[in-house]
Amino acid sequence: MNSTIQSPTRTCIESQPGVCGGKPCVAGTRIRVQDIFVWHELQGLSADEIVSRFPQLTMADVYAALSYYWDHRDEIQRDMQAESDLVTRLRQQSASPLAEKLAATNG
Repeated sequence: MNSTIQSPTRTCIESQPGVCGGKPCVAGTRIRVQDIFVWHELQGLSADEIVSRFPQLTMADVYAALSYYWDHRDEIQRDMQAESDLVTRLRQQSASPLAEKLAATNG
């Protein structure tokens, strides 16, 4: 006997060019897969805590995002590194107003 179970939940990861720079997000939100990974794996938040902080998410959304991350780990890690590199370059290219003031007063 073959049957299909349809879930009423919206657990889906999508990438759209106009949403979060095309990065994979939980469908219908602007919450990126990489953000959920960082909150859960690097900041130690439980799935419950993430859902409490972002009530537009369900537990299924959080676990779908984590599963998507692990299935696409290398690609997402490259994107995260590229973002980090961009921030570093921009910081190096932009003078800090505070540093300029300190240099002027100490110069």
